Amino acid sequence: MCGVCQTIQETIEGKNRYFVRELETGYVVIGDYQRIKGYTLFLCKVHATEIHFLERSFRETFLNEMSLVAEAVYNAFGPDKLNYELLGQGENVHMHWHIFPRRKGDTPVPGPVWKLPREEMYAEQYLPSDKELQVLKQKLNTELDKLLQ
Repeated sequence: MCGVCQTIQETIEGKNRYFVRELETGYVVIGDYQRIKGYTLFLCKVHATEIHFLERSFRETFLNEMSLVAEAVYNAFGPDKLNYELLGQGENVHMHWHIFPRRKGDTPVPGPVWKLPREEMYAEQYLPSDKELQVLKQKLNTELDKLLQ
């Protein structure tokens, strides 16, 4: 089972503390490390490696929902700019969007967050406390509620 499928299974079982909301085509989750405050992911419900592998109506809904999640991230966390990334390399990669709310000076050198050293991006100090995580999830859920009415 791939890592995203495993995360989705944990979400379905109620074991994913980062889970925010289920949408028709995917799951909204807060990123486990918050080096970039408000970092959010949108996990596709279908295990597919490419957008064009999705059935057309599902794909259109998936892309629309991703844009709604991004808008909610923008409204909830007030960034200067959003970065959207649908990454993956290798076999069996399950599509999932990374949505980063970027702010001027949030990294030492402008550019993709992946330029940060791995040990900084995933430092324990960026794991949110239960209280911080609840605040992030609540802000995002509030904005999703507004957009999905």
